[in-house]
This record gives sequence, C-alpha cells and structure tokens, in this order.
Amino acid sequence: MPKHLIESAGTAVPITPLGAGELQDWLDRQEPAVAAWVRANGFKAKPGSILMLASASGAFARVLAGVGGDDPLRDWGGIAERLPAGVYRIDGGLSPTSAGTAALGWALGTYVFDRYKAGRTDFADLLWPAGADRARVASAATATRLVRDLVTTPASDMGPEQLQEAARTVAAEFNAPFRAIVGDDLLTQNYPSIHAVGRASDRAPRLLDFTWGPVDAPKVTLVGKGVCFDTGGLDLKPASGMKNMKKDMGGAAHVLGLGRMIMAAGLPVRLRVLIPAVENSVAGNAMRPMDVIRTRKGITIEIGNTDAEGRVILADALAEAAAEKPALIVDFATLTGAARVALGTELPALFANDDELAAEAVAKGADVADPVWHMPLWKPYRRLIEGKTADITNNPETPQGGAITAALFLAEFVDAGIPWAHLDVMAWNTSSRPGRPEGGEAMGMRAFFEVIAGRFPT
Repeated sequence: MPKHLIESAGTAVPITPLGAGELQDWLDRQEPAVAAWVRANGFKAKPGSILMLASASGAFARVLAGVGGDDPLRDWGGIAERLPAGVYRIDGGLSPTSAGTAALGWALGTYVFDRYKAGRTDFADLLWPAGADRARVASAATATRLVRDLVTTPASDMGPEQLQEAARTVAAEFNAPFRAIVGDDLLTQNYPSIHAVGRASDRAPRLLDFTWGPVDAPKVTLVGKGVCFDTGGLDLKPASGMKNMKKDMGGAAHVLGLGRMIMAAGLPVRLRVLIPAVENSVAGNAMRPMDVIRTRKGITIEIGNTDAEGRVILADALAEAAAEKPALIVDFATLTGAARVALGTELPALFANDDELAAEAVAKGADVADPVWHMPLWKPYRRLIEGKTADITNNPETPQGGAITAALFLAEFVDAGIPWAHLDVMAWNTSSRPGRPEGGEAMGMRAFFEVIAGRFPT
C-alpha cells in the first residue's frame, strides 16, 4: 500500500475540500471569527491551496483545501505536499471516484526519488477516504512509482542488463515466465534490427519477453521502447540533446507499469510484454547513415539518421507481437521531438489504426486525469517514408509531420486487422508541479489500463 495512506489513527485533523464556488456557502455557515480569519488570509479555495484553522483554544482544528481544478490529482498532490506532518482525514462524503482520485493524488504528491540522496520524509499521512477502491489506487500508485524510479535512474545504473532485471522482478512478482534474448542470439533468432542498433555498446542489446494469464484468454501485447541511453549514434546528438537521454527507455518503463497493473487486477487476458533494450552508442561497428537493416518481418530499412533508432528496434518487437494476432497491441515510446512540438511535454500523442480504440483512450484518459490526444495516422504521408535503396527509411527528408511519419513507420510492422495504439510520450516532467516532481513520469499508462479493463472486464 502507498506509504502515506494509512488504515487508522487515534486522532486525525479533518480536511474540508472546497471548490471556489462552494467557499462562500461554507463561510456563511461558520462563526464570524472563522469567516473573518479565512478572509483575512486571502483564502479563495484555489486548487491545491490550503488554510489551517485553529479552535478557540488555539489547537490545530481543521484544514480548508482548494479542489475542483482541471487536474484533480494535482489538486490533492499539492495539498499533500503543503501540509505539515501529521494524520489527516477528508471530512464529508466523496463519491467513490472522487475518493479514489484524492487517495491517488495524495500518493503521487508524497513521492520522492531518493536513490542517491536523502529526500523529504516528513509528509503528512491521510486516512484512506471512505469509498476509495484501495486495490486500484495502490496498483496505480505502485506502477507510477515504478515508472518514475526507472526513468529517473541514470544510465550508469539502468542499462540493458539492469532494465532486464527490473522486468524480471515485475514478472516474478506474478509468476510470469520470463526470457531474454541477448547479444548475437538476436541474430540467430531473427531480431536483426534490435541487434543493429545496440551492437556498438559494450552492454549487449537484448529482447525482454514475459507472458502471464491463461493461454486461451484474449491476447493483449504491450511493447515498450527500451533505449537505455541514446547518444544519437554516428549522427551524434549535441550535448544539450544528449544530456537527458537516460529517459529514452521511458516506453519500456511504461509497459512494465501497465503490465503490472493488469496482472495485479487479475484481468482475464493473456498478457505479453516485449521490450527491446539497447544503448545507441558510437563505436567502429555502429550502424552508419544509409546502411540498410533487415528486420524480422523481412522489410528493409534505410538508415537515414542513426538518431532515429527507436522506431528501428520497435520494428522487430512489433513484428513479433503481431505474429500472434493478439486482440490488442499497445506500444509506448519516447519517439519524436515532433510530438512535443505539436502537443508540448505534458500531453502524449496517440496514434491508432482503430478510431474506436482511440476514442476510448481519450475518454478514459479524461475520466482518470491521465490525458492523451488523438493524432492522425495520415496515410497519404506514407509516401514520405519510402526508401531509396530499401523498402522504407527511418528518417524522411521533410522536417514536417515527424510524429506522424514515425507512427506510419511503426504501422508497417503491425498486420492489418489487429487493433493497435502507439503512444509517443515525453515520460518526463521538465519542472516540478504539485504531485508531479521533476523527473520521470507515467503518461497515458492509467488511461490504457482503463481501456484494457473495459474491453476485458473481470
């Protein structure tokens, strides 16, 4: 269970959640001294704000908390961050959905990445809100913490081997059979594009693979980009672009988090998680611009730029995923800067070959404050990924529409008729906000858990 959500306590300070439109009505029902204190402190019930109230004897008696913004998780995360240490409870009734949101927001607001230096430990504790689905909240909080921890960990401690152990740990928790295909075994087992990208590193490339659930259940396959560090290869990134490339395995972290949520919920699916894990490094055997790479599916790739490597490793993983004809494929990848130009760093770009699937994801994301934005898989742009000496290129010559052409590239490896969604995510908070500290972040993960849980209910 999340550390700062607790079962019981002798005493707990009540928190009264108020929207800006509810504040005046609440004030009208209070003693004049209380109303005067609230007004004197300029409390307006701004989302995430707090005001502490004292009893007549001067004891800490109540907290007023501003809620009702456009991001309720952020509201409750801000409240958790701002309160002094102690035990609190939410006063008044909340709907089950609101209770779960409050609890999850509290858990996210008390997250600290403290692997390398001591972090804050004096967070407030909240009694579980009545009506909250504790198992669902705990699962979402644990998965989000997993994603944040993995993405924030530097590449010195999160290379392909360490990512393999992280995946093995998630699989082992639910007794899911796990395997890794490492180094030159990728060639003998026909995963040439993963090998081509990762062979220049002294940390061997690999494909991580685990399955869970009844063999006769509907198949759901998750694919995550696991570039543990991206120098850009021979098309070397500038220092400013390379600095934060430890996060380029964010897609892998997402599918581990989402896979864990699916297994924890016991959804009636045959889950498979596939993670191509590599470093894109510089060495004498690195892939070169205009090399032609063969793939598992037989499609050849012209390497227009060695820094567009994520889609190359995903090619083999998606081909393997599609070979089983699953009921659903979802991939997560920190794939393009173009998606960030279009939507900024906080909103994942969603591409899908199924409009109904995309609409479900957008709606579910809005329901759980985990938004995604549907972008067009615009087929006329397919001409832009045509290769000159190979079937397709990983780097169209036009600088426009880069997120779309990257998605179209991936679509080449998913057979028609298989519902497929691709999320191009930042996986990183560029600055700290309530409930969302600077560092690794899960984006779109909870939205797709709701999609999968809705399609395959227990």
